[in-house]
Amino acid sequence: MGVRSLGYLRLESGDLGKWRAFGADFLGLMPVESDSGSLSFRMDDHPARIVVSPGAQPATTALGFEVLDERELAKLVADVERSGIKVTAGTEAEAAERKVTGFARFADPGGNPVELYYGTVLDHVPVTTPLVSRFVTGDMGFGHAIVSAEDARAAFDFYVGVLGFVERNTMKGPGGTTWFLGCNPRHHTLGITPAPGPGRLLHFMVEAATLDDVGLALDRAAKYEVPMMHSLGKHTNDHMVSFYVWSPENIAVEFGWNGLKVPEPVPVYEITDGAFWGHNFTPPPQPAG
Repeated sequence: MGVRSLGYLRLESGDLGKWRAFGADFLGLMPVESDSGSLSFRMDDHPARIVVSPGAQPATTALGFEVLDERELAKLVADVERSGIKVTAGTEAEAAERKVTGFARFADPGGNPVELYYGTVLDHVPVTTPLVSRFVTGDMGFGHAIVSAEDARAAFDFYVGVLGFVERNTMKGPGGTTWFLGCNPRHHTLGITPAPGPGRLLHFMVEAATLDDVGLALDRAAKYEVPMMHSLGKHTNDHMVSFYVWSPENIAVEFGWNGLKVPEPVPVYEITDGAFWGHNFTPPPQPAG
């Protein structure tokens, strides 16, 4: 059956204060403090979708992909190990910190940190997101992520052949082919693009329920001087109307609305441009001094 959704993202940052302002005041997520000193953000009934922990250097420590149950996790772990990748089981304490029943971790062929988990532990505390009418999540997870891999083809083969993702579309660029992969009705949950060096998180997306949510988020970006990465535009592959900003660690973050749903298999296709209109690029801010 394979992966069902992107359930959570875990990061490390040297400045949790900046992330609190970015996640709560700009993105409109609900911040939740933890005993470990990490800062968690909720957007729905899931206990945490984004967790930022203290760290000396910015880092992505986990892309958390949800699977159906314990048996499905065991099957996927065996499949990953047969592919030649070492898998480590999460401890009970680590599972409790993530508020899941069980999980396993490994590095994908590009070096990106992956966690497969099952059994989200719900605390039944209503989520409060007063700046956003609603985030589009549910069985599609919290959004999507784009990662890099030096051998993007090997990473693509792994996610499709081992973890059960479905190819949605491709786009050729100067460095090679980028693949967009789905695992539920959301057009894509994962993108893989070629880049030299170890794999890394390039951007993640959250989807809001209304166009007004996007417009109000644009106003907040201006109010709080959040650096813009792509202006408002509409994508050619998932038809999402969105804009991008730079996070405190210069990860691109997309805030969008009305992404394409693909409930049934459709033939794969190639796009030759990323946007029907808009999405004009601004490079990341340079460090002071």
